[in-house]
Amino acid sequence: MLSFGEELTGNDLKKWADWSIGFFYWSPSVSQVYAELKKLEKLGFVRSRAVSEPGARGRRVYAITESGIEAVRTWSREAPVEIPVLKHGVMLRMYMGHLNDPEQLKAIVRDHIVNLEDKLRRAGEHAEHSDREPGWGFSQMSLRWAERYFRAEIELSNQLIEDIDSAAERFAHSEIDEFGMPRPRNPGSWRGLSNGDTSDEAGPEQQ
Repeated sequence: MLSFGEELTGNDLKKWADWSIGFFYWSPSVSQVYAELKKLEKLGFVRSRAVSEPGARGRRVYAITESGIEAVRTWSREAPVEIPVLKHGVMLRMYMGHLNDPEQLKAIVRDHIVNLEDKLRRAGEHAEHSDREPGWGFSQMSLRWAERYFRAEIELSNQLIEDIDSAAERFAHSEIDEFGMPRPRNPGSWRGLSNGDTSDEAGPEQQ
C-alpha cells in the first residue's frame, strides 16, 4: 500500500487492504498491521511521523523509504513463483460430506454462492473506482482478475450442487458402521496414492 506514494496510518492501511488485496490475498487485522509497521520501521523500510490536527487526536503516519521500495521491488522481481495455498472451508466440509446429508450440503454451497456474489459485486465496484488514479492501473487489473475468479467459483459451486447427488449415490454403496461411518474396503490404500503410486497393484493389506 505504501508503495503507491501516500503517507498512511495503520488504520488507513487496513481499510485499503480490505478495499483491494483482501479480494485475492489477505486482509490483516489492525493489530497485525501495526505490529508489521513497527518491524518494518526497525529495519529501515518505512519511516513514521506524528501529525497533529486542530481539534483531533494526533496520528502517526507511515511512508516507505528508498530501501523499502528496493526491498519490495526485489521481492516482486526475484521471489520464486509459488503455488497459491488454498484453504477452502466449504470444500473441506464437502470432503467430510459423509458426516452430513446431501440437502444440508447443498444449502451450505448455496450460502457460499451468496457470499461469492457479494464479493463479485464489491470487487467490480472497487475496480470501477480505480479509474480515478492512473497509478492504480495494475491494482485495477488485479481486481478485474478477482471478478473473474469469483465468477468462475460461482460456476464451480453450481456444478458442485449437482455433484453432491452423484457423490451421495456412490456413498450409498458403502458399508456403514453403527456410528454412520463407512467401513473401508481396502484400508490404507491411500498410502500408495499419497506417494504418487497410481498402479493397480495392491499391497498385502489391500488383498
